[in-house]
Amino acid sequence: MRGMAALGVVVTHVAFQTGATSMPVLGRVWERFDMAVAVFFALSGYLLWRPHAAAARGLGSSPPAGRYLLHRAARILPAYWVVVCAVLILLPSAAHTAGFRVWLSNLGLTQVFVPLTLTDGLTQMWSLSVEVAFYLLLPLLAWSVMWLRGARARWRVPVVLTLGLVCLGWNLLPVPTPEAIHADNWLPGYLPWFAAGMLLAELADLEVPRLRRLARNQWILWSVALLAMLLSTTNLGGLPGLTRGEPWQYAVKMALGMVLGFALLAPLVLRPDIRHRWLESSAAAILGRWSYGIFLWHLAVLSIVFPVFGIVPFRGNFPLILVLTIAFTIPLAAASFALVEEPCRRWARRRVG
Repeated sequence: MRGMAALGVVVTHVAFQTGATSMPVLGRVWERFDMAVAVFFALSGYLLWRPHAAAARGLGSSPPAGRYLLHRAARILPAYWVVVCAVLILLPSAAHTAGFRVWLSNLGLTQVFVPLTLTDGLTQMWSLSVEVAFYLLLPLLAWSVMWLRGARARWRVPVVLTLGLVCLGWNLLPVPTPEAIHADNWLPGYLPWFAAGMLLAELADLEVPRLRRLARNQWILWSVALLAMLLSTTNLGGLPGLTRGEPWQYAVKMALGMVLGFALLAPLVLRPDIRHRWLESSAAAILGRWSYGIFLWHLAVLSIVFPVFGIVPFRGNFPLILVLTIAFTIPLAAASFALVEEPCRRWARRRVG
């Protein structure tokens, strides 16, 4: 699922830079492939909250905060820093504007807080900045509900659900920000998407027959996910292109992303006994293994594909550019996994277990 989400992010960025988003009807669909980020965030919410949910019901133990943070840092930062250095040094359009502030904010993943620091080849990293903010917040969230254990653990589901629903109103608040910075790109605005996965983590160990019967029919839930995706392509989910919509449209998009992430993952989480042949295939496993590298490198590759192949941006050739971008990104992603991500993950495991 993570691999498919990574390809969804590639699709939406290629669509914008080839002008495919201006196509009648399909253009709105291509640009709303950015809802793949909702799947990324829901996956993180599920996987990282799962040990805390299980521990609250006496089915395991929560990881110590130090160990957890070291594993997260080893998983995310080394490969990310390689990409940042490569882009800010080697990509002409990025190197030209890469002053100290750009370097510092990108290396520190604070681009969503520092004006005009999202640069060519790295603009997708705003979502990684949000992701890392969630990593830092998660131990505090776990500590805040640690008293909901044993018999009281049943209250964790409404608490997590309430967290997601309350945060839907984040963009309705008058949050002061510097020019060119938007508070809707901060973690509170995206907590509903993480909460969708956290909710699944809480439900995974509960015996809810009706819910599990619903999860058995994955086509119902995946149809709900498709409906949420289609609704997001309308003005309910925002205005066309990069035009900022009204606060209520932002809230609706977050709600639809919450439904999308939950509905896509629920059949996999709540009915682990059901086999999913394609999702468990070796090709899908490899795609998932390289998904982080695909996410990291694809915009840098896309920036290079245009001049190398003599193609003018925003003038079409969407299928060709998409194929070329994926074809050149996958080897870089494979190298990132083999040379950086996996060695760093093993080092962290040897250090703290």
